[in-house]
Amino acid sequence: MLGIHKTNQVIEFLQKTFLYLIGFGVVALAAERIAQYFTKWKAPVITGLLLVGIITGPYVLGLLDKEAIENLSFLNDFSLAFIALAAGVELYLKELTDSLKSIKWNTFGQLVTTFVMTSVSMYYLAEFIPFMVDMAAAEKIAVAILVGTIFVARSPSSAIAIINELRAKGPFVRTSLGVTVVKDILVIILFSICLSLSTSLVKGVDLEWMLLLKIVGELIISFGLGWLVGKILSLVLATKMSSGFKTFLILAIGFGVFIGLHSLEEFIHHHYGFTLRVEALLVVLLGSFYVTNYTKHRLELQEMMEENGLWVYAIFFTLTGASLSLDVLADVWKIALVLFVIRLVSMMIGAYIGGMLAGDKPLHRKYGWMPYVTQAGVGIGLATEIAANFPEWGAAFYTIVVAVIVINQVVGPPLFKYAIQQVGEAHVKGKTAIVEGNEAIIFGMEDQSIALARRLREHHWEATIITTLDAANFTYSDDIPIVRVKDFSEESIMALHPETADKAILLLSDEQNFKLAECLFEKAGTESIIVRLKDHNLSKRFEQFGAFIVNPGLAMISLLDHYVRAPLTTSLLLGHEGDRDTLDIEIKDERLEGILLRDLRLPSDVIVLSVKRGDEMIITHGYTKLYIGDHLTFVGSSESLEQVSMMCKDFKLPIG
Repeated sequence: MLGIHKTNQVIEFLQKTFLYLIGFGVVALAAERIAQYFTKWKAPVITGLLLVGIITGPYVLGLLDKEAIENLSFLNDFSLAFIALAAGVELYLKELTDSLKSIKWNTFGQLVTTFVMTSVSMYYLAEFIPFMVDMAAAEKIAVAILVGTIFVARSPSSAIAIINELRAKGPFVRTSLGVTVVKDILVIILFSICLSLSTSLVKGVDLEWMLLLKIVGELIISFGLGWLVGKILSLVLATKMSSGFKTFLILAIGFGVFIGLHSLEEFIHHHYGFTLRVEALLVVLLGSFYVTNYTKHRLELQEMMEENGLWVYAIFFTLTGASLSLDVLADVWKIALVLFVIRLVSMMIGAYIGGMLAGDKPLHRKYGWMPYVTQAGVGIGLATEIAANFPEWGAAFYTIVVAVIVINQVVGPPLFKYAIQQVGEAHVKGKTAIVEGNEAIIFGMEDQSIALARRLREHHWEATIITTLDAANFTYSDDIPIVRVKDFSEESIMALHPETADKAILLLSDEQNFKLAECLFEKAGTESIIVRLKDHNLSKRFEQFGAFIVNPGLAMISLLDHYVRAPLTTSLLLGHEGDRDTLDIEIKDERLEGILLRDLRLPSDVIVLSVKRGDEMIITHGYTKLYIGDHLTFVGSSESLEQVSMMCKDFKLPIG
């Protein structure tokens, strides 16, 4: 009977967990959508996820009650496994070698100063923190060093997002990213040590040399298991399975490490009476680090982390928000604010010390603390583990720490952006000028560029060829403007005022094309950059400029393929159908907002071929609504298309 009763309990638990999982899935999906709106207010997505979690949690709407949160706690381990994998991918040693001295001393300054200052402050602030008031001195020390450890943690994912957004590069950014990822692995090692010490302090065990030996042994085991996990991950990545199945296996391995090590710890403690703590976060991070630096699968693993980060973070941070004890938070928000300020001051001092020891520029020392304010996954992950290990005061500890992390997450990203801009390492797109008429500039003089200029002029475009070559060996019409420059440097190009053209076609070498694309993107704000690329592997370098890539070999294959499958459409696009042509127009007139395609009074021989909205191609019909920013492609006779073009330019496109 006892066995049947236990089986029924397990079945009931699984049923409840399944229902909670479905309900939470709906909440997390909604949270991910809602959080996207926070970017419009320059706020981080993570903040939106935390806020939705708080609102749906037990203290506001109650959609996720305390029992549901407890049943879904396994999702924390799953998410932490992903966070550890993502952090390990960023520890790519080859990208850190140029700034090793600066990274070394800034890491030292940040880690030591932040840990010491925040730990000491937490100890002396104990009388103002409700759950610490009645603690013994040893317990206060335990809490203090755990807080100090978490406050050292940083957010690699947030840092990378900001760097990518600003297209930032330079010594300041390299040092910032290097310190961030190196600190991640050091903070987990420090956490392993401090958690073992804290467990001994709370339980009243004397700090003898055997304990220190035990901690060293745990770290050695962690590194050994990390190497083993790295080998297993590399074996999975080396297989010919689909990318989706590989991703599933890799996440399952990371999750299995967490479950396995937690089970092993409980087994040893139950049967042998002592605690062996092997930090799962460190093991998985080291496994990812091994794959990143000692195998050829770094890019594949990195791509997996980037593709799956959004939904994993949606799960983790939404559940984190729901787990916040708002009743405790109401009592501790003042102390959270004080701890935030203390951490900020400690980072300023640490950055100054580290910058001085490294010999960094004064400007870098001035802003050197700003990249390290933001906290996210790793910090919350460590707080989650502490809450699980010390149930007596873990929830209160967790709430205070997460409150500080939320403040850091709100304040940190704008500070890092500001720092990058102040040191001059931001490379964002220049302001796009308002261009009147159709004007294109073609870089590189050859038969193809001359033929292209002629073709564009036939379609009423102003086309100018920019070259460093003598045109004596080329046959061309005198009416094609050709401008010669001494080189393709930024100074020479900007002297031509390229911002007056809305299209740039680059027909030089791949390296010259890249430098030109960067200049036109950042300085001229060129609306469209078209690149003829010889090495298709370099495509991603040009994608950051929003460039349209034309690979001659692939273009020919694609053209032949379309001629086989859709010869009439291909002939039309190539201009082989008599006076038939195509025309692209962007909707800018507010009077057209919400208008149906069927209500546009177009010439009888003109149709709308497609509507592109953002990155999505809309399949059109008569009831398709138009919105500002839509790009419409029209097909019709050249005469009628010219009429449509004039109507759009004059904002007189007739409406039925």
